[in-house]
Amino acid sequence: MAMATMMISRMMGMSPPPVPPPPPPPSSSSSPLATQPLSAPSSRPPTNLPTRIIPGSYGWPLLGPISDRLDYFWFQGPDTFFRSRMEKHKSTVFRTNVPPSFPFFVGVNPNVIAVVDCRSFAHLFDMEIVEKKDVLVGDFMPSVKFTGNTRVCAYLDTSEPKHAQLKNFAMDILKRSSKVWVTELLGNLDKFLDTIESEISTNGSSSYIPHLQSMLFNFLAKSILGADPTIDPDIANSAPFTLNLWLGLQLLPTISVRVIQPLEEIFLHSYTYPHALVSGGYQKLYHFIERHGQEVVQRGEIDFGLSAADAIHNLIFVLGFNAFGGFSIFLPTLFAAIASDKTGLQARLREEVRKMNGSSTRLSFDSLKEMELVNSVVYETLRLNPPVALQYARARKDFQLASHDSVFDIKEGELLCGYQPLAMRDGKVFDEPESFKPDRFVGKGKELLSNLFWSNGPQTGSPSESNKQCAGKDYVTLSASLIVAHMFQRYDSFSGDSSKITAVEKAK
Repeated sequence: MAMATMMISRMMGMSPPPVPPPPPPPSSSSSPLATQPLSAPSSRPPTNLPTRIIPGSYGWPLLGPISDRLDYFWFQGPDTFFRSRMEKHKSTVFRTNVPPSFPFFVGVNPNVIAVVDCRSFAHLFDMEIVEKKDVLVGDFMPSVKFTGNTRVCAYLDTSEPKHAQLKNFAMDILKRSSKVWVTELLGNLDKFLDTIESEISTNGSSSYIPHLQSMLFNFLAKSILGADPTIDPDIANSAPFTLNLWLGLQLLPTISVRVIQPLEEIFLHSYTYPHALVSGGYQKLYHFIERHGQEVVQRGEIDFGLSAADAIHNLIFVLGFNAFGGFSIFLPTLFAAIASDKTGLQARLREEVRKMNGSSTRLSFDSLKEMELVNSVVYETLRLNPPVALQYARARKDFQLASHDSVFDIKEGELLCGYQPLAMRDGKVFDEPESFKPDRFVGKGKELLSNLFWSNGPQTGSPSESNKQCAGKDYVTLSASLIVAHMFQRYDSFSGDSSKITAVEKAK
């Protein structure tokens, strides 16, 4: 369990030859809060910016990708990897290689154009100039055997007919789940916090990740599937481990788990692991949904023209990859950001929550609207610690990409790789970009939300069948704000980090 959880938490003298030409290119919002339409960046950059050849190189065949892979995983790590190349080339747009690569990933092309500033990053979401077919984690695509031999919605481009069916299905599920979402979240959150308090009383601290993931699965199963895991104790006990393992096996070639090198390179980054290692657990989840989520599955069949198998495999992906996986990474960073602050943030959060909603009045999505500080803390955590570090898109056609200071020619078929932790620290957009500023998105600061891209699109955008923005974008931020608000109704303060809670002070 620990290794599976650790895997998910990392989700995230001779001149080389010239760069070769690129290969050929292989309905409404369901949000509980209204947002502005997605504003795609213009593919016509300002004429006053100079055109520049994209700097960087892919290196010698075989050797260049291996060298970059070792830098990425071993010698530098992802952050230094991208930052050092940005500084070397004096450009936020450059050519490089990203894992996985040779020797065993012979069908994967590691060549990418990296984009690491807010302005160039925004091009990744303009569906007129880029496509998203099979590039969720780059040119490498995990075996479809992990998803029942089905290309789920996350791997489909918006031009594929089935994308609209599946995206609308996902948005409909979330819209209908809003009737029980808050009740299920708060009910399961209280059980989680009861367990934390008990462990602190007994052991002096609580290693809360396993309890958090059990809470997440129970809450998400009830809300999204309409299925209660308590009626199947085997699923209730095994599902978090199964989902961690399922996620880890798919993503291992692309993530660092920080074990002893060179063992990590030899055993984790050199080949794919077979889906057979998790197929038994995946089938249990499939049959659980088939038996206890019948209403949701039938809606997929009747209202959206899906087969039962397509509906179930996509439900597992939405619940397991998007929701369970995303929250498992994001919430611990949120708890750590609040607990580690030394500026009096907890007192300010407590004051805002109790002023707006009292210490016992039940929270709702509507009650969060006026909690500007709570919401800003959530947004700032997503800015500094986006759950998905890398976002990809392939050029649908030739176009010009603009950074803050230059224009670059992108050719059809070239793969763009956006490193989000660096793009979200763009000093030309965010003041003191390396600092955690709880009030950054308060008042006029809300204007910066158009530059917050954690959800495969701007926070001011709306998910639809015509884009790839996360269908549950607003449910993620609202749920996180709800959790923070509820904790400061229940507690005056708490201490801990991203894996442990060491103390809680009950509300007086």
